[in-house]
Amino acid sequence: MDTESAICDLDVVLFDFGGVLADEGFANGLRAIAESHGLDETGFLNLARDLIHSTGYITGHGRERTYWQAIRRATGITGDDTTLRNEILSRFTLRPWMFAIVKRLRTSGIRVVILSDQTNWLDELNELHRFFKDFNIVYNSYHLGKSKADPTHFSDTISNLKAPPGRMLFIDDDAGHCERARMAGMNAIRFAGRQQFLEDLSQYCPGDWAEQRQDTV
Repeated sequence: MDTESAICDLDVVLFDFGGVLADEGFANGLRAIAESHGLDETGFLNLARDLIHSTGYITGHGRERTYWQAIRRATGITGDDTTLRNEILSRFTLRPWMFAIVKRLRTSGIRVVILSDQTNWLDELNELHRFFKDFNIVYNSYHLGKSKADPTHFSDTISNLKAPPGRMLFIDDDAGHCERARMAGMNAIRFAGRQQFLEDLSQYCPGDWAEQRQDTV
């Protein structure tokens, strides 16, 4: 692929999936499940997040069935695994403008990477939308056996990518993940909305990022 001249003084840009490349389907789906069962959304969301770690599902050490069974026991919700899963997967809507940024970065010669705390659901979403092809590498906690809650996950990622951490930029909507990335030496942007993100990105990659096409995935 022909590359345009470098647009960032970076070697690697790493993107979270839910909440950055796509709408946060996990949280939004859980809120919908809570609402349909008359449960407190915040409490249910916090419980479900805790259980995806404690059951080992997020790091591939547990099964999806075990995860949903644990939630049912703790909350009394109903619904089979497929129905509950679809409440989540259907809400991971890809953001075309963000994928336009990914493609522009990659065309310039910068490596673009997914660094995601996802289960095998990320693979299922890729089967539907075929977005892995837009990235040089996809790191998913389900296959790696570590989540971004573990600081060594970031040092492992730096070692695997074989680039100076100061020439890496990590983008995530979770403040804790961003802080752990910074502690490992990476630059980090916490995604909290499109306009602020574009302003933050321009600090690392000067240029006009506001005109990304809306229909590019």
